[in-house]
Amino acid sequence: MPTDQLTIAAVLAGGTGARMGAAVPKQLLEVAGKPVLQHTLEAFEAAGAVDRIVLVMAEGHHDAAWAIAKTANVTKLSAVIAGGAARSDSSLAAIRWAQSQPEAGPRTRLLLHDAARMLVTGRIIADVAAALGEHAAVTAAIPSSDTVVETADGRITAVPDREALRRVQTPQGFHLGLIGEAHAAAAADPHFTPTDDCSVVLRFRPDVPVRIVAGSTRNLKVTEPADLAVAEALLRA
Repeated sequence: MPTDQLTIAAVLAGGTGARMGAAVPKQLLEVAGKPVLQHTLEAFEAAGAVDRIVLVMAEGHHDAAWAIAKTANVTKLSAVIAGGAARSDSSLAAIRWAQSQPEAGPRTRLLLHDAARMLVTGRIIADVAAALGEHAAVTAAIPSSDTVVETADGRITAVPDREALRRVQTPQGFHLGLIGEAHAAAAADPHFTPTDDCSVVLRFRPDVPVRIVAGSTRNLKVTEPADLAVAEALLRA
């Protein structure tokens, strides 16, 4: 029987990390003695709000992912599945896996998280999951400390009010029925390239507000080689 209480965390690690210039995906690179992926999985394993984890990983690295999970005693990891060429393909794969679970229903809570955000905290995970008790779409975000401008032809065309701007992070959480419907519509639209899962909901379900919970400046995304050094310094601080 479907239950509204089920919370699934989908850790998205489908990228190859080309910008790192490494021979393996960035999720397998070590920071403070552990692979990036291990730090991320451990955060979700420790989160009381999460019932099970599905990992979306590039094919060819599934055995390595399971080995990492075993080393870290990540008991909530239920499956390692293949992603796709784009991040949205990995999200859709995770959504379809969640929908296949016997206990899943339209209000099952699905948290979609970039594996490269290895410093996510239990507080952020819990806050996103808790907010899904009242809202159908939620994301972690932080205020922008920089002035952000709009440009065209190499010149500034507008300077939005910084007080209204937020830097979006993950996890982003959704009721499964909502995000499944929105991603199905996005997959059928060849002219739409989503930047994240919230953008999919905003495009195809504009009637549903996306709520914000506080993220953290520590919840950085490891993208460039320098980010590994920053993450290590934060872990050792």
